[in-house]
Amino acid sequence: MFRNIAFGGLLLLTAAAAAAQMPRSPVGGIGSPPDAMIFYLAHGAPGACGPGCSDWIAAEGTVQWDTHKRLFNILDRQAGRKLPLIIHVWGESNLNVATSLGRILRDRGIDTTAGTTEVEACKGKPDADCFAMKRSGGPLEAKVKSPDAPCDLTCVLMLAGGVHRSLPPGTRVVLSGMFLHNRMAPNVSQKARDTLPDRFGEQFRKYLRDMGVETELLDIVDRQAESKRSVEMPPSEWTRLHIITP
Repeated sequence: MFRNIAFGGLLLLTAAAAAAQMPRSPVGGIGSPPDAMIFYLAHGAPGACGPGCSDWIAAEGTVQWDTHKRLFNILDRQAGRKLPLIIHVWGESNLNVATSLGRILRDRGIDTTAGTTEVEACKGKPDADCFAMKRSGGPLEAKVKSPDAPCDLTCVLMLAGGVHRSLPPGTRVVLSGMFLHNRMAPNVSQKARDTLPDRFGEQFRKYLRDMGVETELLDIVDRQAESKRSVEMPPSEWTRLHIITP
């Protein structure tokens, strides 16, 4: 499950990430960056998160090297309940960890979608107070709205781990290329730049095959890296590439 994490700190990051939210305090311990993804329980009206669904896990922030720990923690506290995960990603994220999150979700039998969780108690509160409430883990009264940021490659890789996968109307799936970065040393050698993309690419392709998603998705990402542009995927492509399930 963790083979995609242990590469001496090397990260693959999205080249053109979704717009970052308001900076927050570091989530984890030493070395944990601001905006790292948090998970908390949310509760809404009947049908708030889909037919027959009123409780969900909100995933919010940037996927970082230690994000998998917090996902394990919240899933372990559910006493076997398989609550859906609603993904809200922003910022430049660690794609290796994103695939590990997907494998965790598939192993636990979790459904996935994307969306923005709006916590009722956050209305009129400073961002710091709202963040502190979410850090408590919930449950918090909330509602779900369409994502206010595109579902980027990080989002898609996490989404792929869901047993059942969906994207609400109004979602924008925007894919860009990837680039190498080492959080322990900012300068990545030319040798690594020449050899590691193919190595990571094969791992991502295996991950997509295991999750039932067409590996053509990575071909599209590779083309965007060459052109240094982003492409928006229409809903018809979500179905064709099996990004979402029937």
